[in-house]
Amino acid sequence: MKYSGAEIIIKLLEEQGIDKISGIPGGTNLPIYDALNKSSKIQHILTRHEQGAGFMAQGIARTTGKAAVCFATSGPGVTNLLTAIADAKLDSVPMVAITGQVPSSLLGTDAFQEVDTCGLAIPITKHNFFVRSAKELFHIIPEAFKVAETGRPGPVVIDVPKDVQLEKIEVKDWPARAEGSRDTNVNKVNLEDIKKMAQMINSSKKPLLYIGGGILQSNSHELLYQVAKKNNIPVASTLMGLGCFPADDNLHLGMLGMHGAPYTNLILNETDLLIAFGVRFDDRATGRIAEFCPNAAILHVDIDPAELDKNKQTSFSIAANIYKVLEELIPLLRSDCREDWICKIEEIKEKHPFSMPAPNDLGHPVNVIRRIGDLVDEDTIIATDVGQHQMWVAQVYPFKKPRRLLTSGGLGTMGFGLPTAIGAALANPDKKVVCITGDGSFLMNIQELATLADLNLNITVIILNNGALGMVRQQQELFFQANYIASSFVTNPDFASIATHFGVKGYDFKISGEMEVLKNCLSATEPCVINVPIACNENVMPIVPPGAANYQMMMGGKQLA
Repeated sequence: MKYSGAEIIIKLLEEQGIDKISGIPGGTNLPIYDALNKSSKIQHILTRHEQGAGFMAQGIARTTGKAAVCFATSGPGVTNLLTAIADAKLDSVPMVAITGQVPSSLLGTDAFQEVDTCGLAIPITKHNFFVRSAKELFHIIPEAFKVAETGRPGPVVIDVPKDVQLEKIEVKDWPARAEGSRDTNVNKVNLEDIKKMAQMINSSKKPLLYIGGGILQSNSHELLYQVAKKNNIPVASTLMGLGCFPADDNLHLGMLGMHGAPYTNLILNETDLLIAFGVRFDDRATGRIAEFCPNAAILHVDIDPAELDKNKQTSFSIAANIYKVLEELIPLLRSDCREDWICKIEEIKEKHPFSMPAPNDLGHPVNVIRRIGDLVDEDTIIATDVGQHQMWVAQVYPFKKPRRLLTSGGLGTMGFGLPTAIGAALANPDKKVVCITGDGSFLMNIQELATLADLNLNITVIILNNGALGMVRQQQELFFQANYIASSFVTNPDFASIATHFGVKGYDFKISGEMEVLKNCLSATEPCVINVPIACNENVMPIVPPGAANYQMMMGGKQLA
């Protein structure tokens, strides 16, 4: 029987277990859409912008751990998608983007909507494929998923010229899906390396676990918990690691770095052994790298060998899957109460607490976020955009499980929140999804409210509205002598009314004014948008000034050290 390239693509995606695809059709990928509509039960989500399609795929991938798929046409379709692809690369999110391309005969002629997709994608993908014939698809599609999901996950682009999509070939025997798990937990580790790790941890007086997205990607959170509790080791997390260790545990120190709690950064200064699992020692976590954990030996485990000794010289490092490392490590660790170290930590916490607003200050964004945490269950998925609201969520929201926080870490992409929340809701119809955003970020992909209205998903969008690019304004105040430029909006729309006109219920705290609105919306299953005005001069504190060490963080207008 003959199949076109487009039909082969759809059938191979079905074999990979894909049941949802986000995207927008255009001239060069219409054959794929034709095949999708004729012969598949895959649900297609028509987004209003290709960037939205990429982030919806991320919402699926970040909550399931499996590669998700998005479609885009050539030219502007591809370039619109690139931001979401770059975001996935920096946060190690498995994603397969299938893009249409002009016919092979027109390549290099500056044809209508022609761009060098693979050339553009090289620096922001884990790998990309240019398909030259329909026959190649039988190898390329399965390989793309394998590349996206194994090792350190990441995005893969498959660029398919229109003539390849239309090409028909005889397929006598449909190739069977290759057996074998893509689970990287089967990776072997060197037992002597594990013994050395155990010896370093057991002999340490003041060890500290520094965890990141690698714990999430390897599904190692339960093993991490066993390590921490058995050896009584406190746990500090990067933004990407939040939820991998329960926030209500006494060993949890919260987020470290630029907006970490004062005691967390100061405790890091005291440790004699930093146990770094699945982190990349990025600048927002470490501050001035030369002064990060100056008294500590550093033990680093990461699946990507390129991350070892890249930013911070280690005492000992292992390139391996963390799940397998922890499995072998736990039996070798001795039980330890570490009374002196735990007492020292409590002393630092008491002396340098995280400053909270008064509980009766209901308009303070921190209290709004804490109230959300009180009203929803621990399985609720929280998606954020990027800015002050993102850091307030990271500081105070009580994440107890992994894959409950969806946020743009490495790239810091405004406009991430709403489409990612939609993807998360599609993949998790049994869970509540809350998108906490700012007015500046929400405007970046506000058009996806139409997609939300189409799908009628269980999403509550909460806009912390200060009429400004809050984090930009804050840095101008603190580090540019309050020389404000281009950080406040002259015109800000009526978000509640806009939501209503998109077909989504909208509420405005200026009119409703009661926390009861928040409670009712969070308990409902229909989508809604709540506009919550906040003071424009609220700042995220503490903050580590650019170029400073973490212990030199600012609290209010004062520097701690």
